[in-house]
This record gives sequence, C-alpha cells and structure tokens, in this order.
Amino acid sequence: MRTYLDAGGRAPVHPVAREAFLAALDDGWADPRRVHAEGRRARLLLDAARETFAEALGARTAEVHLTPGHTASLHAAVAATTRARRRVGTRVVLPAVERAAVIAAARAAGEAVVVGVDRAGRVDLDAWRAAVGATTALAVLQHANGEVGTRQPVAEAHAHALAARVPLLVDAGASVGHVDVGADWDVLAADPPDWGGVPGVGVLAVRARVRTAPVGPEDEDPWAPGGVSVPAAVAGAAALRAVLAERAAPDPRAALVARIRERVAATVPDVEVVGDPDHRLPHVVTFSCLYVDGEALLGALDRRGFAVGSGSACTSSSLEPSHVLAAMGVLTHGNVRIALPRNVTAEQVDAFLAVLPEVVAEVRGAVGAGGL
Repeated sequence: MRTYLDAGGRAPVHPVAREAFLAALDDGWADPRRVHAEGRRARLLLDAARETFAEALGARTAEVHLTPGHTASLHAAVAATTRARRRVGTRVVLPAVERAAVIAAARAAGEAVVVGVDRAGRVDLDAWRAAVGATTALAVLQHANGEVGTRQPVAEAHAHALAARVPLLVDAGASVGHVDVGADWDVLAADPPDWGGVPGVGVLAVRARVRTAPVGPEDEDPWAPGGVSVPAAVAGAAALRAVLAERAAPDPRAALVARIRERVAATVPDVEVVGDPDHRLPHVVTFSCLYVDGEALLGALDRRGFAVGSGSACTSSSLEPSHVLAAMGVLTHGNVRIALPRNVTAEQVDAFLAVLPEVVAEVRGAVGAGGL
C-alpha cells in the first residue's frame, strides 16, 4: 500500500472536482468565446466558476481572472503591475523565501530587492517596510510558505503598503482552501491543484484600484491568451466549495503535523525540524537530516511506500539545495517536506514515523556516516 504525503501544490484530485470535471467535459467543451448555444453554455460555466472563486476570496467577480496555472498567475501579476507603475520605479520588494517563480519574475521586471527572514522563515518586517517606499513598483509577501509552513505578517505588511501607496501581491497558493487568507491584499494568486482541483487553471485576483498593464501581444484575454480549460476551472471551483464546507476548526491535520514535529525530533538523531511551530499552515512540515543525501532518502522512503517531497516545493526537481532553507540559515541536507492530504489517517502518519528512523540510519550507513 502507498501513502502519499506530498500534497503541496498538487493534492489528490477531490472526488467532487472529478465529478465536476467529467460533467464539464460534456457541457463545457466548446469555446466560451463563441456565440452559439454550446459556446454560451461553456461561458456560463466559466462565469460561475469565477463567481465561486470571487466569493471565496472576498473579491468582486470582475476582479477575478483565470490563467493557465499558478506560475503563470505569478509571472503575469508581477509583470503587469510593475509595467503599469514604471514611472514610479522598477523596484520589486520581496522576502528571500518567496517562490522561485516570483523571484525570477521580479528580476525580469526590474530591480528585485530581496529582504531577509528569521530562522522560522518569517520576513524581517522592519527591513521590508524600510524597503517599500516611493520608488517601489510592487511589494510582494506570500501568505504562508509552502515549504516550511510559516505564515507571514500579511496584515501588518498590507497596512504599510497602503500608506506607501504601493500594491501588495500576496501569493496564497499554499493557503487558500486550508486557512482563511483575509482581505489584506491588492493582488492575490491562488492555486486550484493545491486544494484538490484539476491542473490546467490558476486564479489571479486584482483589486479594481490596482493599475495593470499586461505584457505581451494584444489578446481578448490578456491574462490567459487563448483562454483556459473550462472543465479545469469548473473542477477547481467545485473543489474549493467542497473543502471550504468541509474545513473543520481546528484542522485535524494540525495535530498530525504537531505529532510529526515532536516524534521526528525525538527519534531521529541530528535532525532539525524547521518553520514556526505554532503560526503555520495546518498540513505542512519540513525537517532536515545531517549526513543524508536528500535524493537517496526520498528514494528509500519511496521504496517503503511513502511519497514525500524534498527541497524547495517549487524547485525540487532541480535537486539543488532549497533557497528557502538557505535563506532561513537552517540545515539543508537530507530535507524532507511533508504536505498532508485531507484524507490522510493517523495510522498512515504513525507508520511513516515508525519507519523513518530506520530509513535515515540506512541511508547514513550507505555512505559511511552511521553512528556519527
């Protein structure tokens, strides 16, 4: 039997999303830009999905745009807002723990001003405030870090950004569907596959007060040239309605994350469990093991039936040390990132915790690091 513990950014498709997707394949397959009956039906489905996203985010429907995916949302948000404010300046202020996609977009758009974080991954708010000033085109602050789970002081940051008349982009890709993201944002990106939707669509909300100038050739939909998948949008909206209705307070996964944090620290030698222990996402936990190769550790766990992540949640395929962990100044060796799916059981978590010390010892022994 397999146990999937890597639901960050790509969770198992929610049963409701699957049903909605299959239904939309029958009713929403046509081009929603067409005026015939089939096109109008697809358009109605797409508009209904946008209304669901808007209600969940506390936005107007007209402020919600659909994109081909979360990375596309982030790239478009940075490019469009900075271009519209180029007379103000080209500075994009952001913490060092933002997604690689955001950091790359900031550098492409102008001058990326990277602010440090503490060992929990929380931004140095004083330094961030000092950097957000008259020549700032855009301020960026993730709602919570999808790799270590730490939530950021978004409300305080937004209050300063409003006073400085600088729009704030909030990457809520790891938060929407799991915790309340609030209204402290000017531009917000959300990621349907993270909460159980179908890949192929992203959500980008832009307050009406924010000026944007989309980059690229003119298109009927500048945020998603050529349009998006109607079935994917419908599935994402259906999954969001479902998870918000199911969301308990507190999330039962939070107790499992606390158990993982406690047991890993107690049973695995030379390990560092990172991220804020309290002010965090309810389903994400990360720890690093000294004298362990991350790829070898993932492979050994996979052979035991446990699928986990490693390194940066957005760049793990590169097998490079996590820029998030490096910015935090914590251990980057042998990193394991766990994002619990909603259907995970305590028995599955306990089984993982039971096998982990043995697997770590096995991997250490293979390179002659056992007993160090």
